[in-house]
Amino acid sequence: MKIYLDLVLFLNFAFDFILLLTVSLVLKRRATIKRITLGSIIGSLTIIVLFVPFTTLTLFITKILLSIIIVISTFGLKDIKYILTNLFYFYITSIILGGFLYYLNIEFSYKNIGMVFYHKGIGINYIFILLFSPIILYIYTKQMKKLKEYNTYNYKVDVYLKKDKIIRLNGFMDTGNTLLDPYKKRKIIVVNSGLFDNYMNDTNIVYVPYESVNITGLLKCIKVDKVYIEGLGIKKDILIGITNDKIKMNGINCILNYLLLEE
Repeated sequence: MKIYLDLVLFLNFAFDFILLLTVSLVLKRRATIKRITLGSIIGSLTIIVLFVPFTTLTLFITKILLSIIIVISTFGLKDIKYILTNLFYFYITSIILGGFLYYLNIEFSYKNIGMVFYHKGIGINYIFILLFSPIILYIYTKQMKKLKEYNTYNYKVDVYLKKDKIIRLNGFMDTGNTLLDPYKKRKIIVVNSGLFDNYMNDTNIVYVPYESVNITGLLKCIKVDKVYIEGLGIKKDILIGITNDKIKMNGINCILNYLLLEE
């Protein structure tokens, strides 16, 4: 079997360069192209360890140490948490791209008759790494950013009513919701109608005037004992505003008051 070492080194360099660039974009590390290139060169040279007769455990430990050297060379050395975060995303990104490569190689390079698979002689790894890996990792980067932004404003909410009743909600912190009760300055959390129908009575309902673009009206609100918001703690003097407009966000059924962050 012939091994073209120059081709292997080049492909390994390209693979590592794309991975390190993606990690830099996802974590906003501001690594220069020179640092990313240096890390990629070190990564491409590590292919040599595959030709050394290490045991399985020794090879595993060696790969971990080399990965640490790669991320330190690329992103610098600050503290243990910084290094571990870089290393974690380096491996996660590598697994995602490697998984795509493996899947597409199986799809295009093998045919099957029933449960029997055989090689068709068509390998796409080289072409795929050079042409399509950046596209896949670009999509991955965009989705990771959206997920981080979504999780930043997504909270678990427990609403405590009288008689030890608890309603659990998924809340979204909306900068557009700064509704206040004009009488007692209570902050208002907006929820979908129907969630509190069984807990409304004449003694716990408050009507709060509100005004939006070309619209004025009264918002039906419910007085509650307290609200627990994950990450923000227990909040009192909160009103639950009932809206007939469906909250059109995946998995979200209440809109938190942005003024809660000021506390």
